[in-house]
Amino acid sequence: MEEDIGKRLVAAIKNPTDLQSQESIAKAMELTKAYAASGSATHFSTVTKLFYDLFEMFETGRDPRVK
Repeated sequence: MEEDIGKRLVAAIKNPTDLQSQESIAKAMELTKAYAASGSATHFSTVTKLFYDLFEMFETGRDPRVK
């Protein structure tokens, strides 16, 4: 499943005119920007992981922490 989410994310980034995953990207980006701006992020990898997990959550409707 993780590979599938990665492929969805890459496809959505490569083709921004395809609206299938654009809402998930927009929501994940907004929440990730708020987290990064809050000063709570201690390492850059936490920001990228958060974006990926949020995108997965919005795409699948499942909590990505439960694996």
